[in-house]
Amino acid sequence: MSPLPFSKGSVIRYTQKQIDKFNRQKYITELEKISKNLFRMFRDEKVTSQNFIVKFEQLKKKFDARIEVHLDSEYHQQLKAYIERVYAQTCLADIFTDENLKDMRDAEMSNLNRLQKLKNGTSYKKDKHKAKRQNEDWG
Repeated sequence: MSPLPFSKGSVIRYTQKQIDKFNRQKYITELEKISKNLFRMFRDEKVTSQNFIVKFEQLKKKFDARIEVHLDSEYHQQLKAYIERVYAQTCLADIFTDENLKDMRDAEMSNLNRLQKLKNGTSYKKDKHKAKRQNEDWG
């Protein structure tokens, strides 16, 4: 257990499991924050390539400062791979212009939507609703 200061000399001790869970939640939150910002920037026609790079590098720097954790869900694994790919195409590219950004907007928004569908596809659905879905195309 590692001690963390609380108030006026008292100390709260957290187990390694609690610390790992906290780090995992922060890592995943940071991933999702990047994806939301990317979607916003792709959607906004006023964002220039320079603005895009500056904002994306800030987000990526903050993300890279986090302790890397193992991602179990397919959604989080694909989201991380997507962010790495877009980062390489934009911030690490030799030349990234407004024209490049314009060309990639629609495709990348579609990719982000696909990732969102993957995330929402795992949400809980009651059995009674599943039965309705199965019978929809009969008839």
